[in-house]
Amino acid sequence: MAKIKLEYIWLDGYFPTQNMRSKTKVEEHENFQGTIEELDNWSFDGSSTRQASGGSSDCLLKPVAIYPDPARRNGYLVMTEVLNADGTPHVSNGRATIEDEDDDFWFGFEQEYFIMDTRTQLPLGFPIGGYPAPQGMYYCSVGGKNTHGRLLVEEHADLCIDAGLNFEGINQEVASGQWEFQLFAKGAKKAGDEIWIARYLLDRLTEKHGYYIDYHPKPLGKDMDWNGSGMHANFSNSVLRTCGSKETYEKICEAFRPVVKEHIAVYGEFNDQRLTGDHETASIHDFSYGISDRGASIRIPIITVEKGWKGWLEDRRPASNGDPYKIAGRIIKTVKSANIS
Repeated sequence: MAKIKLEYIWLDGYFPTQNMRSKTKVEEHENFQGTIEELDNWSFDGSSTRQASGGSSDCLLKPVAIYPDPARRNGYLVMTEVLNADGTPHVSNGRATIEDEDDDFWFGFEQEYFIMDTRTQLPLGFPIGGYPAPQGMYYCSVGGKNTHGRLLVEEHADLCIDAGLNFEGINQEVASGQWEFQLFAKGAKKAGDEIWIARYLLDRLTEKHGYYIDYHPKPLGKDMDWNGSGMHANFSNSVLRTCGSKETYEKICEAFRPVVKEHIAVYGEFNDQRLTGDHETASIHDFSYGISDRGASIRIPIITVEKGWKGWLEDRRPASNGDPYKIAGRIIKTVKSANIS
Protein backbone atom coordinates (compact mmCIF):
# COMPACT_ATOMS: atom_id res chain seq x y z
CA MET A 1 0.00 0.00 0.00
CA ALA A 2 1.28 3.46 -0.90
CA LYS A 3 0.44 6.82 0.61
CA ILE A 4 -1.02 9.11 -2.07
CA LYS A 5 -1.30 12.91 -1.74
CA LEU A 6 -4.48 14.17 -3.38
CA GLU A 7 -4.69 17.95 -3.71
CA TYR A 8 -8.40 18.79 -4.01
CA ILE A 9 -8.75 22.17 -5.78
CA TRP A 10 -11.96 24.20 -5.97
CA LEU A 11 -13.28 27.71 -6.64
CA ASP A 12 -14.68 29.67 -3.74
CA GLY A 13 -17.81 31.82 -3.51
CA TYR A 14 -16.25 35.27 -3.79
CA PHE A 15 -18.06 37.38 -6.39
CA PRO A 16 -17.48 38.42 -9.09
CA THR A 17 -13.89 37.08 -8.99
CA GLN A 18 -13.51 33.61 -7.51
CA ASN A 19 -10.33 32.39 -5.86
CA MET A 20 -8.74 28.96 -5.88
CA ARG A 21 -8.74 26.98 -2.65
CA SER A 22 -7.12 23.61 -2.03
CA LYS A 23 -6.36 21.07 0.65
CA THR A 24 -4.53 17.77 0.73
CA LYS A 25 -6.09 14.40 1.36
CA VAL A 26 -3.66 11.56 2.09
CA GLU A 27 -4.95 8.08 1.30
CA GLU A 28 -3.54 4.59 1.11
CA HIS A 29 -3.94 2.94 -2.27
CA GLU A 30 -2.71 -0.26 -3.82
CA ASN A 31 -1.77 0.07 -7.49
CA PHE A 32 -3.30 3.56 -7.80
CA GLN A 33 -3.94 4.36 -11.48
CA GLY A 34 -4.70 8.07 -11.13
CA THR A 35 -8.32 7.95 -12.33
CA ILE A 36 -11.40 9.85 -11.21
CA GLU A 37 -13.18 6.56 -10.53
CA GLU A 38 -10.73 5.84 -7.71
CA LEU A 39 -11.59 9.06 -5.87
CA ASP A 40 -14.38 9.90 -3.43
CA ASN A 41 -16.19 13.14 -2.81
CA TRP A 42 -14.85 15.24 0.06
CA SER A 43 -16.24 18.11 2.11
CA PHE A 44 -15.08 21.51 3.35
CA ASP A 45 -16.21 24.42 5.49
CA GLY A 46 -18.22 26.56 3.10
CA SER A 47 -18.72 29.25 5.71
CA SER A 48 -15.02 30.13 5.36
CA THR A 49 -15.23 30.54 1.56
CA ARG A 50 -18.55 32.43 1.20
CA GLN A 51 -20.32 29.27 0.06
CA ALA A 52 -22.40 28.40 3.13
CA SER A 53 -23.59 29.72 6.46
CA GLY A 54 -22.00 28.74 9.75
CA GLY A 55 -25.11 26.86 10.86
CA SER A 56 -25.03 24.59 7.83
CA SER A 57 -21.49 24.88 6.60
CA ASP A 58 -20.66 21.62 4.78
CA CYS A 59 -20.17 21.76 1.02
CA LEU A 60 -19.07 18.83 -1.13
CA LEU A 61 -16.12 18.52 -3.50
CA LYS A 62 -16.78 16.30 -6.52
CA PRO A 63 -13.62 15.24 -8.41
CA VAL A 64 -13.92 15.96 -12.14
CA ALA A 65 -10.30 15.85 -13.41
CA ILE A 66 -7.03 14.45 -12.10
CA TYR A 67 -3.43 15.14 -13.11
CA PRO A 68 -0.06 14.03 -11.75
CA ASP A 69 1.50 16.62 -9.44
CA PRO A 70 5.09 16.91 -10.73
CA ALA A 71 6.24 18.86 -7.66
CA ARG A 72 5.18 16.31 -5.02
CA ARG A 73 6.12 12.72 -4.37
CA ASN A 74 3.11 10.45 -4.96
CA GLY A 75 1.04 13.58 -5.58
CA TYR A 76 -1.99 14.29 -7.75
CA LEU A 77 -3.90 17.46 -8.59
CA VAL A 78 -7.64 16.95 -8.37
CA MET A 79 -9.93 19.58 -9.93
CA THR A 80 -13.35 19.51 -8.32
CA GLU A 81 -16.83 20.96 -8.63
CA VAL A 82 -18.53 22.39 -5.56
CA LEU A 83 -21.86 20.79 -4.65
CA ASN A 84 -24.44 21.61 -2.03
CA ALA A 85 -24.90 19.12 0.79
CA ASP A 86 -27.78 17.53 -1.17
CA GLY A 87 -25.52 16.87 -4.18
CA THR A 88 -26.86 19.62 -6.43
CA PRO A 89 -24.44 22.08 -8.06
CA HIS A 90 -23.57 25.06 -5.89
CA VAL A 91 -24.48 28.49 -7.29
CA SER A 92 -20.74 29.23 -7.58
CA ASN A 93 -20.20 26.13 -9.78
CA GLY A 94 -19.71 27.55 -13.28
CA ARG A 95 -18.48 24.26 -14.70
CA ALA A 96 -21.87 22.62 -14.15
CA THR A 97 -23.54 25.20 -16.43
CA ILE A 98 -21.54 24.28 -19.56
CA GLU A 99 -23.76 22.74 -22.26
CA ASP A 100 -21.16 20.68 -24.12
CA GLU A 101 -21.77 17.09 -23.13
CA ASP A 102 -20.46 15.71 -26.44
CA ASP A 103 -17.26 17.83 -26.32
CA ASP A 104 -18.06 19.29 -29.74
CA PHE A 105 -16.61 22.65 -28.70
CA TRP A 106 -12.84 23.12 -28.68
CA PHE A 107 -11.20 25.97 -26.79
CA GLY A 108 -7.74 27.48 -26.84
CA PHE A 109 -7.21 30.04 -24.07
CA GLU A 110 -4.39 32.61 -24.07
CA GLN A 111 -3.78 33.42 -20.40
CA GLU A 112 -1.97 36.72 -19.79
CA TYR A 113 -0.76 37.78 -16.34
CA PHE A 114 1.71 40.00 -14.49
CA ILE A 115 4.47 38.64 -12.25
CA MET A 116 4.57 40.86 -9.16
CA ASP A 117 7.41 41.29 -6.68
CA THR A 118 6.12 40.78 -3.12
CA ARG A 119 8.69 43.27 -1.81
CA THR A 120 7.87 46.18 -4.11
CA GLN A 121 4.24 45.24 -4.95
CA LEU A 122 5.16 46.12 -8.54
CA PRO A 123 5.54 44.11 -11.76
CA LEU A 124 9.00 42.73 -12.40
CA GLY A 125 11.17 45.36 -14.05
CA PHE A 126 9.41 48.29 -12.40
CA PRO A 127 11.63 50.42 -10.15
CA ILE A 128 10.25 51.79 -6.88
CA GLY A 129 8.89 55.30 -7.39
CA GLY A 130 9.19 55.28 -11.17
CA TYR A 131 8.63 53.46 -14.40
CA PRO A 132 10.75 51.37 -16.74
CA ALA A 133 11.20 52.26 -20.39
CA PRO A 134 7.92 52.50 -22.31
CA GLN A 135 6.41 49.32 -23.70
CA GLY A 136 7.66 48.24 -27.09
CA MET A 137 10.83 46.29 -26.38
CA TYR A 138 9.38 43.80 -23.87
CA TYR A 139 7.18 41.74 -26.21
CA CYS A 140 8.91 38.42 -27.00
CA SER A 141 12.19 39.98 -25.87
CA VAL A 142 15.47 38.25 -25.04
CA GLY A 143 18.06 39.47 -22.54
CA GLY A 144 18.18 40.80 -19.00
CA LYS A 145 17.47 44.42 -19.96
CA ASN A 146 13.89 43.78 -21.09
CA THR A 147 13.07 40.23 -20.00
CA HIS A 148 12.00 39.66 -16.41
CA GLY A 149 10.73 36.43 -14.84
CA ARG A 150 11.86 33.87 -17.40
CA LEU A 151 13.11 31.37 -14.79
CA LEU A 152 9.65 31.24 -13.18
CA VAL A 153 7.90 31.01 -16.54
CA GLU A 154 10.12 28.19 -17.80
CA GLU A 155 9.68 26.22 -14.58
CA HIS A 156 5.93 26.68 -14.81
CA ALA A 157 5.89 25.42 -18.39
CA ASP A 158 7.78 22.29 -17.38
CA LEU A 159 5.39 21.65 -14.50
CA CYS A 160 2.35 21.98 -16.76
CA ILE A 161 3.81 19.63 -19.37
CA ASP A 162 4.86 17.10 -16.72
CA ALA A 163 1.34 17.26 -15.27
CA GLY A 164 -0.06 16.19 -18.65
CA LEU A 165 -1.74 19.47 -19.56
CA ASN A 166 -2.05 20.27 -23.26
CA PHE A 167 0.28 23.22 -22.85
CA GLU A 168 0.98 24.95 -26.17
CA GLY A 169 3.32 27.86 -25.59
CA ILE A 170 4.66 30.83 -23.64
CA ASN A 171 5.80 34.34 -24.48
CA GLN A 172 6.59 37.60 -22.74
CA GLU A 173 3.89 40.16 -23.41
CA VAL A 174 3.89 43.86 -24.23
CA ALA A 175 4.42 45.28 -20.73
CA SER A 176 7.38 44.70 -18.43
CA GLY A 177 6.83 41.65 -16.22
CA GLN A 178 3.80 40.55 -18.27
CA TRP A 179 3.67 37.02 -19.69
CA GLU A 180 1.27 34.65 -21.41
CA PHE A 181 0.75 30.91 -21.71
CA GLN A 182 -1.57 29.02 -24.02
CA LEU A 183 -3.61 25.85 -23.51
CA PHE A 184 -5.88 23.95 -25.88
CA ALA A 185 -8.46 21.24 -25.20
CA LYS A 186 -11.21 19.40 -27.02
CA GLY A 187 -14.22 19.89 -24.78
CA ALA A 188 -15.12 23.09 -22.94
CA LYS A 189 -15.03 21.53 -19.48
CA LYS A 190 -11.59 20.06 -20.04
CA ALA A 191 -10.33 23.40 -21.33
CA GLY A 192 -11.53 25.08 -18.15
CA ASP A 193 -10.04 22.33 -15.97
CA GLU A 194 -6.63 22.76 -17.55
CA ILE A 195 -6.57 26.55 -17.23
CA TRP A 196 -7.41 26.31 -13.53
CA ILE A 197 -4.80 23.61 -12.92
CA ALA A 198 -2.21 25.68 -14.81
CA ARG A 199 -3.12 28.73 -12.73
CA TYR A 200 -2.81 26.66 -9.57
CA LEU A 201 0.65 25.44 -10.52
CA LEU A 202 1.72 28.99 -11.36
CA ASP A 203 0.39 30.51 -8.15
CA ARG A 204 1.91 27.77 -6.00
CA LEU A 205 5.25 28.14 -7.77
CA THR A 206 5.49 31.83 -6.85
CA GLU A 207 5.57 30.94 -3.16
CA LYS A 208 9.25 29.98 -3.36
CA HIS A 209 10.31 32.88 -5.59
CA GLY A 210 9.04 35.85 -3.59
CA TYR A 211 6.54 36.71 -6.31
CA TYR A 212 2.80 36.60 -6.77
CA ILE A 213 0.62 36.58 -9.88
CA ASP A 214 -1.75 39.45 -10.61
CA TYR A 215 -4.60 38.46 -12.95
CA HIS A 216 -6.21 41.91 -12.72
CA PRO A 217 -6.81 43.05 -16.33
CA LYS A 218 -5.29 46.47 -15.58
CA PRO A 219 -3.13 46.10 -12.46
CA LEU A 220 -1.24 49.35 -13.13
CA GLY A 221 -4.43 51.40 -13.14
CA LYS A 222 -6.91 52.29 -15.83
CA ASP A 223 -5.16 55.55 -16.73
CA MET A 224 -1.71 54.04 -17.26
CA ASP A 225 -0.56 53.82 -20.89
CA TRP A 226 0.32 50.11 -20.64
CA ASN A 227 -1.39 47.09 -22.15
CA GLY A 228 -3.80 45.23 -19.90
CA SER A 229 -4.10 41.47 -19.50
CA GLY A 230 -6.69 39.36 -21.25
CA MET A 231 -7.53 35.73 -21.78
CA HIS A 232 -8.43 35.52 -25.45
CA ALA A 233 -10.79 32.62 -26.14
CA ASN A 234 -10.22 30.77 -29.40
CA PHE A 235 -13.19 28.51 -30.06
CA SER A 236 -14.76 26.24 -32.63
CA ASN A 237 -17.37 23.56 -33.02
CA SER A 238 -18.02 21.12 -35.85
CA VAL A 239 -19.88 23.82 -37.81
CA LEU A 240 -17.02 26.31 -37.66
CA ARG A 241 -14.45 23.63 -38.40
CA THR A 242 -16.20 22.27 -41.50
CA CYS A 243 -18.82 24.67 -42.89
CA GLY A 244 -16.70 26.36 -45.56
CA SER A 245 -19.10 29.29 -45.58
CA LYS A 246 -18.42 32.98 -45.00
CA GLU A 247 -22.16 33.50 -44.55
CA THR A 248 -22.28 30.94 -41.72
CA TYR A 249 -19.34 32.61 -39.97
CA GLU A 250 -21.03 35.98 -40.23
CA LYS A 251 -24.30 34.60 -38.81
CA ILE A 252 -22.45 33.13 -35.84
CA CYS A 253 -20.61 36.41 -35.24
CA GLU A 254 -23.87 38.36 -35.50
CA ALA A 255 -25.40 36.11 -32.82
CA PHE A 256 -22.98 37.76 -30.37
CA ARG A 257 -24.18 41.30 -31.13
CA PRO A 258 -27.45 41.36 -29.11
CA VAL A 259 -25.91 39.69 -26.04
CA VAL A 260 -22.86 41.89 -25.45
CA LYS A 261 -23.89 42.67 -21.85
CA GLU A 262 -24.40 38.98 -21.05
CA HIS A 263 -20.89 38.17 -22.26
CA ILE A 264 -19.23 41.10 -20.51
CA ALA A 265 -20.97 40.07 -17.27
CA VAL A 266 -18.94 36.83 -17.15
CA TYR A 267 -15.77 37.98 -18.92
CA GLY A 268 -13.99 39.21 -15.79
CA GLU A 269 -14.05 41.95 -13.18
CA PHE A 270 -12.61 45.41 -14.00
CA ASN A 271 -12.68 44.61 -17.71
CA ASP A 272 -14.00 48.11 -18.39
CA GLN A 273 -10.51 49.37 -17.50
CA ARG A 274 -9.01 47.19 -20.25
CA LEU A 275 -11.63 47.29 -23.03
CA THR A 276 -11.21 50.96 -23.93
CA GLY A 277 -10.72 50.73 -27.68
CA ASP A 278 -6.98 51.26 -27.24
CA HIS A 279 -4.07 48.84 -26.73
CA GLU A 280 -5.42 46.23 -29.17
CA THR A 281 -8.92 46.12 -27.67
CA ALA A 282 -12.42 46.98 -28.77
CA SER A 283 -14.55 49.26 -26.60
CA ILE A 284 -16.58 47.47 -23.95
CA HIS A 285 -19.63 49.38 -25.24
CA ASP A 286 -19.34 48.23 -28.86
CA PHE A 287 -19.35 44.96 -30.79
CA SER A 288 -17.39 44.28 -33.94
CA TYR A 289 -15.75 41.47 -35.85
CA GLY A 290 -13.27 41.37 -38.69
CA ILE A 291 -10.69 39.32 -40.49
CA SER A 292 -7.30 39.50 -38.77
CA ASP A 293 -8.54 42.49 -36.73
CA ARG A 294 -7.03 42.60 -33.24
CA GLY A 295 -8.98 45.73 -32.47
CA ALA A 296 -12.29 43.91 -32.95
CA SER A 297 -14.41 42.16 -30.34
CA ILE A 298 -14.11 38.93 -32.33
CA ARG A 299 -11.24 38.26 -34.70
CA ILE A 300 -11.67 35.95 -37.67
CA PRO A 301 -8.18 34.42 -38.09
CA ILE A 302 -6.68 34.79 -41.54
CA ILE A 303 -5.88 31.06 -41.48
CA THR A 304 -9.60 30.32 -41.20
CA VAL A 305 -10.27 32.36 -44.33
CA GLU A 306 -7.34 30.87 -46.25
CA LYS A 307 -8.62 27.38 -45.50
CA GLY A 308 -11.94 28.19 -47.13
CA TRP A 309 -13.80 29.38 -44.02
CA LYS A 310 -13.00 26.29 -42.02
CA GLY A 311 -11.43 26.89 -38.62
CA TRP A 312 -12.21 28.94 -35.52
CA LEU A 313 -12.99 32.35 -34.06
CA GLU A 314 -11.22 34.36 -31.38
CA ASP A 315 -13.19 36.33 -28.79
CA ARG A 316 -10.68 38.94 -27.62
CA ARG A 317 -12.84 40.42 -24.86
CA PRO A 318 -12.37 38.01 -21.89
CA ALA A 319 -10.18 39.44 -19.14
CA SER A 320 -7.23 37.64 -17.58
CA ASN A 321 -9.16 37.13 -14.32
CA GLY A 322 -12.21 35.60 -16.00
CA ASP A 323 -13.48 32.12 -15.18
CA PRO A 324 -12.88 29.90 -18.25
CA TYR A 325 -15.89 27.77 -17.30
CA LYS A 326 -18.27 30.74 -17.40
CA ILE A 327 -16.63 32.21 -20.49
CA ALA A 328 -16.90 28.93 -22.41
CA GLY A 329 -20.45 28.35 -21.21
CA ARG A 330 -21.60 31.76 -22.45
CA ILE A 331 -19.83 31.39 -25.82
CA ILE A 332 -21.41 27.98 -26.37
CA LYS A 333 -24.86 29.32 -25.56
CA THR A 334 -24.47 32.16 -28.06
CA VAL A 335 -23.05 29.99 -30.86
CA LYS A 336 -25.90 27.53 -30.45
CA SER A 337 -28.39 30.40 -30.75
CA ALA A 338 -27.18 31.39 -34.22
CA ASN A 339 -29.78 31.01 -36.94
CA ILE A 340 -28.00 28.53 -39.18
CA SER A 341 -30.07 26.52 -41.63
